[in-house]
Amino acid sequence: MFFHITLERNMQLHPRHFGPHLRDKLVTKLMKDVEGTCSGRHGFIVAITGVEDIGKGLIREGTGFVTFPVKYQCVVFRPFKGEILDAAVTMVNKMGFFAEAGPVQIFVSNHLIPDDMEFQLGDVPNYTTSDRSVKIQKDSEVRLKIIGTRVDATEIVCS
Repeated sequence: MFFHITLERNMQLHPRHFGPHLRDKLVTKLMKDVEGTCSGRHGFIVAITGVEDIGKGLIREGTGFVTFPVKYQCVVFRPFKGEILDAAVTMVNKMGFFAEAGPVQIFVSNHLIPDDMEFQLGDVPNYTTSDRSVKIQKDSEVRLKIIGTRVDATEIVCS
């Protein structure tokens, strides 16, 4: 689910940022550009925990920008098949319901919802047990098991 890994990225910096606070500017730009993004290979980058190394800059001809190779450590969130997650329900319809576990969007099909739960259409659509003891509706919290993931370049969707 959560991993602490080391990644590398080439950062471009405008010449106006050169000076005694160059490292601070690079770290600030790295955090702004990377935190909260999704890498299909590594997962969602939650937070940068440290910068290991900033390499020597390479001047780009014609622009004056300098490219710095930056090696950093970060916490990433990556769900796997078979993992159990707590999630918040965001939408319910007759096809199933959508939930979110952190940055991950999860769809639970009505075929995977227990047979004793029925879809109730009304002001607040929901799935309810026959004895009305359990109700799944918007803003409910559910615990679910991931049976599959689909990874794109910029997002991870689970079912």
